[in-house]
Amino acid sequence: MTAQARAKTTFAILISISFCHFLNDMVQSLIPALYPMLKSTYALDFGQVGLITLAFQMTASLLQPIVGLYTDRRPQPYSLVVGSGLTLVGLLALAAANSFATLVLSAALVGTGSAVFHPESSRVARMASGGQHGLAQSLFQVGGNTGSSVGPLLAAFIVLPRGQSSVAWFSVTALIAMVVLTKVGTWSKLHRLPGGKARAAHGEHHSAISTKRIVVALAVLIALIFSKFFYLASLSSYYTFYLISKFHVSVQSAQIHLFIFLGAVAAGTIIGGPVGDRIGRKLVIWCSILGVLPFTLILPYASLFWTGILSVIIGLILASAFSAILVYAQELIPGKIGMISGMFFGFAFGMGGVGAALLGQLADHTSIAYVYHVCSFLPAIGILTVLLPNLEPVRSRTKPA
Repeated sequence: MTAQARAKTTFAILISISFCHFLNDMVQSLIPALYPMLKSTYALDFGQVGLITLAFQMTASLLQPIVGLYTDRRPQPYSLVVGSGLTLVGLLALAAANSFATLVLSAALVGTGSAVFHPESSRVARMASGGQHGLAQSLFQVGGNTGSSVGPLLAAFIVLPRGQSSVAWFSVTALIAMVVLTKVGTWSKLHRLPGGKARAAHGEHHSAISTKRIVVALAVLIALIFSKFFYLASLSSYYTFYLISKFHVSVQSAQIHLFIFLGAVAAGTIIGGPVGDRIGRKLVIWCSILGVLPFTLILPYASLFWTGILSVIIGLILASAFSAILVYAQELIPGKIGMISGMFFGFAFGMGGVGAALLGQLADHTSIAYVYHVCSFLPAIGILTVLLPNLEPVRSRTKPA
């Protein structure tokens, strides 16, 4: 096979896995987008809304590292199809739900599908990267973020006018993903290296770093993930309520604002990976976490117009961090791609779920506006980036000529 053919095959797999990530996260983002309708229909309080998110996010966070560790040892190339199948079942259950308990169960099923999908798909993206790991992860993640931004728009113009049962229509997208992922699984099965060769191919970028520093670095990365996703939970889960409460906009107008914010998150995601490949992941982490702090501090005091502008800036800057953090962690502990991907995706989902639940309780006892005042200080945790070791010199010495 020629180098050109290999490049085409790799590109096709990256686009395929990103497209399926788009479909996966598009249907998952319907859940928070439907909160205003579900809250009214079932007379839910903010705490119950947070529990629905918690069921989805915690299911994903608890299972993802386990799935990743298992597939590191026993590769399951067709597990991607199983993940999309679980999402399909969860959507159908959500469309037919008639009680709060059924809503929670439906969210948990969708979360389980996410837990199976993300670790293996992240591994496939790295396999197809051709050495440009940051670019590959950004392409993979931008599919998911784009899907997340489209979901609320579809909810506003398709589901809300037609009712909860119309969610069943989106099960077709999960079925399409299953067909595409069957082909991706076949490619993964043919191109997967044996365990020892795979570890050698990943490189030992952390060989000059002590175990203690690796543990500290992982703790810092987890703290940064906490900062990023806890703050994002305040926007993705309660942004519509915040706009309706503070500026008295309509539900559809609030959904459009949420779509614009999530679109900015998607754009920021595609920037972070390739920039990290060029200037170093640590610098990207510095700029994206700590650099967003001035804008989050201003947001609670802004008018509707400037709230929209600031949310776009925050989405762009903050979203650029995750690709850099994930690839940095993969290089810190090579040979454990599934476990690291599962752990960080899982922790990200978990923080989003815990954040949604706690912030919902806080909003019930205070106000939505107060939640945004409290969360505005979270990016200050980015100062911990100073404790991360610099992996770039090690990587440059081990890079083949």
